[in-house]
Amino acid sequence: MRRLVPVLLVMLLLTGCSLLPVRSAISAGSMESSGQAAEKQAAMGYTQINGFGGIKTWTGEIVADEPGETGVVYEEENMNTIYLAGGCFWGVQKFFDQFDGVIGTEVGYANGPDEAPSYQDVCASSGHAETVRIDYDPDKISLSDLLNDYFMVIDPLSVNRQGNDRGIQYRTGIYYTSEDQLPEINAVYQAQEEAAGQKLAVEVEPLRNFFSAEEYHQKYLDKNPGGYCHIPRDMFDLQSKQKGPDVSKKESEAELRARIGDLSYDVTQNAATEYAFTGQYDEFFEKGLYVDIVSGEPLFTSMDKYNSGCGWPAFTKPITKDAVVENTDTSHGMIRTEVRSSGADSHLGHVFNDGLKASGGLRYCINSAALRFIPYDELEVQGYGEYKNLFEE
Repeated sequence: MRRLVPVLLVMLLLTGCSLLPVRSAISAGSMESSGQAAEKQAAMGYTQINGFGGIKTWTGEIVADEPGETGVVYEEENMNTIYLAGGCFWGVQKFFDQFDGVIGTEVGYANGPDEAPSYQDVCASSGHAETVRIDYDPDKISLSDLLNDYFMVIDPLSVNRQGNDRGIQYRTGIYYTSEDQLPEINAVYQAQEEAAGQKLAVEVEPLRNFFSAEEYHQKYLDKNPGGYCHIPRDMFDLQSKQKGPDVSKKESEAELRARIGDLSYDVTQNAATEYAFTGQYDEFFEKGLYVDIVSGEPLFTSMDKYNSGCGWPAFTKPITKDAVVENTDTSHGMIRTEVRSSGADSHLGHVFNDGLKASGGLRYCINSAALRFIPYDELEVQGYGEYKNLFEE
């Protein structure tokens, strides 16, 4: 059962003298509004008290039910916290979970309106950023190291976009919990800006609020190894590779084959082609999203699928222009244009100029074995909620 945090406890936590260092980093107005949000959330039956910059206070985080995987209350004496927004939070969390000194991570929605959003709200541009809370031991890993690692997996010049993901929720940001963190933040930021030779598009702000994301988002890529991620998967083994190749946990060829099946492996990895009229999506026209079976990255929608009669799934266009990469293919004595996924580099099929003229004239002829279908009604629960608006146009 959910437990109700007494309002008195919330008030004590928000007004105690131990909060003075936090007040120096967050305006009084923000603290007041955060307090109001905390009381409102407590009245709704949500409860969570977390370490906030090493100080116990209400962060505005929401966890339904009893604290579990996403509701851990850390009691580490030597623990600091930083919040990093770097695009889709699945990959960012997976990336930071690998490092020694990282005590725990949690994905959520930060620095938007002072009201708890749902994932659907965030996808509809609520103003919150998909953010990862990182609790770390500064004696084992410094904030500077964490930030340098962070800049390895983001495009710091991109505005409201990382990889194929677009929208204000995918903006990049460093949200600090104490002004004591600013010297390290500013030093790393300045070095990165000098290396880029231009102004970065990464926000540096005090954390105003943070709301825990739904349970199915937490450790998503651990639960769904084939899930989509804009971060190259070999970055998840960065620390292992630094220690030596023998401890690397990168998915092996055998593991990938076992996960997606022999046919899908041969198609995506060896550019094989399934027999015409045999694929499960050839005469399949349900409403939903088609993703790369290897990486889970979004590729096509049912809105652009049509029956070409060729024996393979046909689409008039990909979900975005840069969702796929096109290469010249001279195999089998023919000159064709091969189509690959831009993230995982999976072979998908070919594109031809004999498609529907009213839709641009292209026919993306794609192997069913290279795809995984996400039904429209399951987009949100499988983490693709931001793509629901495509079906409303």
